[in-house]
Amino acid sequence: AHAANSAKVRVDLGRRAYDILIGEGLIAGAGAHVAALFPKARAAIVTDENVAAHWLAPLRESLAAAGIDSTAIVLPPGETTKSYAHFAQVSDALIAARIERRDVVIALGGGVIGDLAGFAAATLRRGVDYVQIPTSLLAQVDSSVGGKTAINSPLGKNLIGAFHQPRLVLADSGALRTLSEREFRAGYAEVAKYGLIDDRGFFEWLEAHWREVFDGGPARTRAIAVSCAAKARVVASDETEQGARALLNLGHTFGHALEALAHYDPAVLVHGEGVAVGMACAFRFSRALGHCSGQEVGRVEAHLQAVGLPTRIQDIAGLAATPQTMLEAMRQDKKVERGKLTFILAKGIGESFIAKDVPEAEALRFLEAELG
Repeated sequence: AHAANSAKVRVDLGRRAYDILIGEGLIAGAGAHVAALFPKARAAIVTDENVAAHWLAPLRESLAAAGIDSTAIVLPPGETTKSYAHFAQVSDALIAARIERRDVVIALGGGVIGDLAGFAAATLRRGVDYVQIPTSLLAQVDSSVGGKTAINSPLGKNLIGAFHQPRLVLADSGALRTLSEREFRAGYAEVAKYGLIDDRGFFEWLEAHWREVFDGGPARTRAIAVSCAAKARVVASDETEQGARALLNLGHTFGHALEALAHYDPAVLVHGEGVAVGMACAFRFSRALGHCSGQEVGRVEAHLQAVGLPTRIQDIAGLAATPQTMLEAMRQDKKVERGKLTFILAKGIGESFIAKDVPEAEALRFLEAELG
């Protein structure tokens, strides 16, 4: 990969610091990177059927060439895999593969696989190391970085989990070529999020260059690198989300509620689409509460719509949502503290803030207006 099309971002966590490498061909070259960190280790690769068809063989060949013996655990694709049952399956398979504390778990896939494999690694023998090889845009810019791992409860998303940082993230931009248009677009919602949180200049760059990001090449690498660097900064300052890390949840309080109401059915809604609607809702809610101008809201909506992302709850076909069921789903959110809702709101593009203690009545009034 030539320099313009590769990048390295450091996640600065003292003794647990690690690198995110971004560029073409990183799966085919993974063996050398893994062997450098884990000489003589055994590796267990956790992946799903879709990803395995494209990337499992090249990854295993690369590991073997570097002297690393690997075993593979292949799961069904989709959000429903983040379950107690699959967590048990992965854990038992790792034990059967004799993965010990000096060995390594490799998460090869999108956000679901990263979350599940990371959580299994966090709990196996009270913690074994893992490497993230994210194959979706969403995982490359968001879920693979920062050590949040989890599975879903039937009562809500990501409610059983652990903070467990990876030792390395290999974001192979070539892997994104196998994504559907819809999946790439959904991941792009998380890219736009970093501009909306605290980087107006990045949002303006995206407004001008989003087509090039979709087409691939240096603009795509840059968008991934800027996103990872933004996430790395926040994670280094607030690893376990006591404060500023909550800003990364922009759009997620609404988005997770929408996903729950869609029963995590990807035919109805995928995570990034929920985040897109959620971010637009967060900006409209900010306007309703008097924090943000209508002009800024319009600009956010216009960009998401230009890219082809949904911006309104009504845009989600097949979703039955009422103000009351939305509020009920929001109450299950991890960011709820003693019954008061926490939202990430905005004074404008690049000026988001944490609003604790938003009264439920205000949220309900807003949802009634949205769904009216």
